[in-house]
Amino acid sequence: MKNITDTCYQESIKLLKKNSTKFGLLASGQSTKAKRRSYLSIFGRDASMSAIGVSISKKRDLISSARRSLETLAKYQADNGQIPFYVKPEEKEVDFYYLGCIDATLWWLIAIKLFDKNTSYNLEKKLKININKAINWLKCQEHPNFYLLQQNEASDWADLMPRSGFVLYSNALWYWTKKLYNLSNTQNTKDYFNYIFANKKIPQKITKQNPRLTKFLEYKNNKNKFYPSFVNYSFSGQEVDVFGNILACLSGLADNKTSKEITNYFVKQKANKSYPIKSVLKPIKKKDILWRKYMKHYNLNKPYQYHNGGIWPFIGGWWVVLLSNIDKPLARKELEKLAELNQKNHWQFNEWFHAKNNKAMGVDHQSWNAAMYIMAYNAIK
Repeated sequence: MKNITDTCYQESIKLLKKNSTKFGLLASGQSTKAKRRSYLSIFGRDASMSAIGVSISKKRDLISSARRSLETLAKYQADNGQIPFYVKPEEKEVDFYYLGCIDATLWWLIAIKLFDKNTSYNLEKKLKININKAINWLKCQEHPNFYLLQQNEASDWADLMPRSGFVLYSNALWYWTKKLYNLSNTQNTKDYFNYIFANKKIPQKITKQNPRLTKFLEYKNNKNKFYPSFVNYSFSGQEVDVFGNILACLSGLADNKTSKEITNYFVKQKANKSYPIKSVLKPIKKKDILWRKYMKHYNLNKPYQYHNGGIWPFIGGWWVVLLSNIDKPLARKELEKLAELNQKNHWQFNEWFHAKNNKAMGVDHQSWNAAMYIMAYNAIK
């Protein structure tokens, strides 16, 4: 008799097949709500992330669909190199979001490398021109002295959160990208990340070369066992970005000791209580200095909801992968809880859940939930 983790794997495969089109993987299943929210599109980050999970499924039809996703995104790449926020190929509609979408390009680049590694395709060779344009676009946003990406508020996956300047999540992806493509100054990116986001002692030679660096450190306030969600010239984010910290560990920005400290801290703070895993541990509230009017958009980003502390199953997949390298028994337990979460409402694979009452929210039948479950399942099995 199959257990729930095996059943969830099969349900994930079924969902992804339903969400496959001739252009690639849609962000979600067909519904009126999905259509209204433009989820019946090839999303840059969603499809790229899904391609990573699908690439290890050994399902030829799904792998082909994931390949089409990455190729569709390349086809509609902006002249400056940016990969779209989403594409509706049948309508030839391309969206790059309000203030830009920095992480779609990052995930697309990462996905190509990992997709090629796990399959017989050689997309890197086929899409070489697109890849070079994408990397150049990102390099134009890298600080020439600190080797980290800078960005506007609300311009990555957490598009209703007030993170700006040097953002943890985006720079974890940037370091991962630089490692995969063997780009110049990769070690400098890691060093300056740890100067700005961690407590790494800065050599006097560095402060003399970059006296402005000390201004950022005034606002870091990082005496905790986690990386701040962002650091800029005025603030640092202390809401505890769970996904950003997970990616910092998986990308190699954090060493083994720090990765264990971060995972232990998350468990101690019950980031995985009920189900894996909350997007932030300390939601931003209306009285907080970082609260923004746009966080009330659609009543989505209230405390313990959406990006402001909601439970996201796709992040749960990355959490299980991280645990598989640190605490295998706990990883197995978390995989089972993740399967239970995807099973809710008769295998709806809901987008996110309220962290206080576990109510299913958002658009259902999410492709990246299924794909990240496949990734997590394979990390354990």
